[in-house]
Amino acid sequence: MKLLDGKAVAQKILGEVAGGVRDLRARTGVTPTLAVVLVGDFAASKIYIANKKKAGDGVGIASRDFIYPDGLSRPALSTLLESLNADPAVHGILLQLPLPAGFDEDAAIAAIAPEKDVDGFHPQNLGRLLAGSPTVLPCTPAGCLEILDHYGAELTGAEAVVVGRSRIVGKPLAQLLLARNATVTLCHTRTRDLAAHTRRADVLCVAAGRPGMITGPMVKAGAWVVDVGINRLETGKLVGDVDFDSASQRAGAITPVPGGVGPMTIAMLLRNTLAAARRQLRA
Repeated sequence: MKLLDGKAVAQKILGEVAGGVRDLRARTGVTPTLAVVLVGDFAASKIYIANKKKAGDGVGIASRDFIYPDGLSRPALSTLLESLNADPAVHGILLQLPLPAGFDEDAAIAAIAPEKDVDGFHPQNLGRLLAGSPTVLPCTPAGCLEILDHYGAELTGAEAVVVGRSRIVGKPLAQLLLARNATVTLCHTRTRDLAAHTRRADVLCVAAGRPGMITGPMVKAGAWVVDVGINRLETGKLVGDVDFDSASQRAGAITPVPGGVGPMTIAMLLRNTLAAARRQLRA
C-alpha cells in the first residue's frame, strides 16, 4: 500500500509558486496580493486563514486580511467586495465560507469579480469548468488531481467514483476526472447500495463529511483512495470520511488524514492567486 503524502506534493507546488512570484516581481515590480474576508467567529476558518497566511508569506504572496469576528451587515459586505474588485493592487479575493446565518452565500460569491475569484466558485468560473475550458480550478478538487498525478495514477479509462456532491468538491472533481477521460460515477449520502458503486472504483474520492463512512469492504482491491473529509471526533482526533485502518488493507494507495488533501488546498489557492495576478498584469 502506497501512502499518498499531500504534504510533500504541496511543498513541490509551493516551491513552484515561490519561483513564479519572484519572476513576476522581477519583471513587473508587483507582488501578488490576496485579500481574505472572514465574517463571523468560526474557529476552523481562523485556523485555515492563519495557515494560508503562513504559506503565503513563505512564497512571497502578500495578504490583506479583513476580519470581522463580530459580524458585518450584508450591505457592508457588498461594499467591501466592490472595493476589492476595483482595487488593482488586489489580485485575488478569498471569501471564507461559511458565512453567518442570514447571508446569501451564492449572491456573495457572485459579487466577486470572476478574474479575482481564486476559489473557483464564481458561477462564470464553474460554468467554464463545465464547458471544458476552465480558467480557475477549485482548489481542493485540483489538489486531488495533483496528488493522483504526482504518484502516477492512470486516469484514462479508469472507473472513478466520487462520493459527495457539493459544488466545492464533489461536482467540480467529477468534471475534472471526466476531462481526464475517466468514467465517473457521482454518489452521495442518499445513494442506494453505496458499496456496490465504491467497490467498482479504480479511483475512489470521498468528500461527504461523514467520518469513517467508507470502510475496507467497500474498497476495491488495489484502488486509489483520496479522502477529502476532515472531521474532529469528540476525543479531539482528526479523521477522514474513509476508515483508514480498514481501507488501507485493501487500497493500493491512500491519502492520510491529516496530511493528505488538506495541505493541497492552500497550495492550490496560492497557485491560483499567482495565476490571477499574471492574467491581470498580462505578464
